[in-house]
Amino acid sequence: MEASVDKKLPSGFQWGFATASYQIEGSAAQGGRLPSIWDTFCTKPGNISDGSSGDVATDSYRLWREDVQLLRSYGVTAYRFSLSWSRIIPLGGKGDPTNPEGINFYRNLLQTLIQNGITPFVTIYHWDLPQGLHDRYGGWLNKERVVEDFVYYATVGALSKLS
Repeated sequence: MEASVDKKLPSGFQWGFATASYQIEGSAAQGGRLPSIWDTFCTKPGNISDGSSGDVATDSYRLWREDVQLLRSYGVTAYRFSLSWSRIIPLGGKGDPTNPEGINFYRNLLQTLIQNGITPFVTIYHWDLPQGLHDRYGGWLNKERVVEDFVYYATVGALSKLS
C-alpha cells in the first residue's frame, strides 16, 4: 500500500531564491566599491580554470530593478542576498569611511523588494572580506582586529544605515 503524500506546501512557506553579492552584482570597481579578497583571488592565474571573475557577473548592480521584477514574475515571496562589505565600507575598517552610494544601493533594493511583496533575507557576510583588511592585518587571521571591524560593518551595514 502506497503512503499518501500531501503535496501542498505549509502555510507561511517562503518561496524564493538566494544569491551572493560577488556572484551576482558585478560593477566590481564602480559605485565606490573597492576590491574584496575574491577580486584578488580571481586575478591570480590558475585559481579559476576559465579565468572568469565577478567583475561583471550578472550585472545586478546595474540591473537590480529588472531582477526584482523577474523575481516577482516567478511568484517569489522571499529573496536571500548578501551585502558586499567592500561596497558599504570599501576599506573595511571601523575607522574607515562608509560609502553612501553602496548604502543607497542596498537601501533601494530592500525597499523595492518589500514594495513588491518580497521579503528580504540579508546575509551580511558571504566570504568577501575587503582586500584592505586582509592587506592591513591579515583579515580573519587576526581575530581581535577583524571582529571589531566586522561588528562595526554589521552595525553600519545591516542595522543603522539600511533600515
